[in-house]
Amino acid sequence: MLGYRKNVIVGNIKRSFPEKSGIDHIDIAKKFYAHFCDLIVESLKVFSISESQVQRRMKFVNPEVMNRYFDEGKSVIMAGGHFNNWELFAVAIDSAIKHNSIAIYKPLSNQFFDVKMRATRGKYGLRMIAIKDVKKVFDETQHEVSTFIFGTDQSPGNVKKAYWMNFLNQETAVLFGAEKFAKDYNYPVVFCCIHKVRRGFYEVEFRNLVADPAACEFGEITQLHTQMLEKDILNAPPYWLWSHRRWKKKRPEEAELHKSL
Repeated sequence: MLGYRKNVIVGNIKRSFPEKSGIDHIDIAKKFYAHFCDLIVESLKVFSISESQVQRRMKFVNPEVMNRYFDEGKSVIMAGGHFNNWELFAVAIDSAIKHNSIAIYKPLSNQFFDVKMRATRGKYGLRMIAIKDVKKVFDETQHEVSTFIFGTDQSPGNVKKAYWMNFLNQETAVLFGAEKFAKDYNYPVVFCCIHKVRRGFYEVEFRNLVADPAACEFGEITQLHTQMLEKDILNAPPYWLWSHRRWKKKRPEEAELHKSL
C-alpha cells in the first residue's frame, strides 16, 4: 500500500501542516498507511460481521446527547467526516440511538457495488438516501423522529454553490447541505467524532453543535462543524482520509472566501 496515491497523500499532508518538517510529514503518511490498511480489512469484515461484534467494537460513549432530542420529539442533523472507521459506524449507529437513522450518500457509478454498499451499511437498520432524494425524504419524515447523517468533508460537485473557507491551511469548498437542511427544518445539529481506541476498536462521541439553527447566521453551522473536524484531525492526523483529492478544485473568482465567524 505504500505507493497508493503517494503524491496525493504526502501533498495533502504538506499543505495542511506547513509548520512541520519533512520528516514529520513522512511520519504522518506512514502512520496513515498503517491505519488505512487496518481500515480496508475492517471494512471488508463489515460484510459478515455480527451485530454483537459491531456493538463490541464500536462503543457509543454518550448516546444520551442524541436520546435527549428523541425524548423531546426532535429530529437531528448529524455532521461528521471520514475520520477513523465510518463503515463500522454505519452498521452500528441505528441500534445505538433511539432515532431512525438516515444517511445521505452519493450513489456509486457501478450499480452492483452501489447496491452492495447500501445493503451492507443498512444491514442493521441504517437507511441510505441518495442526494437527489434528500428534500423528498425530509418532507416525508417530518412527523417521524429521525437523525440525518451528513458526511461533510467530501469535495462538492459544484464549487460555485459551495461554502468557501479556510480548512487545514487551505482554501476549501465545503458542502452546504447540512446547514441548509438544519436551517430549513430547524433541526438541532450534533457533531459525531469517532476515536480509535486500538486496532479494530472505536468509540463514538456526540457533541452538541447548534440547538436552534434558525437563529444562526449564514455560514455559522458550516464553520462550526468544519472547525470541529479540523480540531480532531490536528489532534490525531493519521486517522483522516488523506488519500482523498480534497483540494483538486480551486475557488472561482466570483466565490467569496468566508472568514472565520
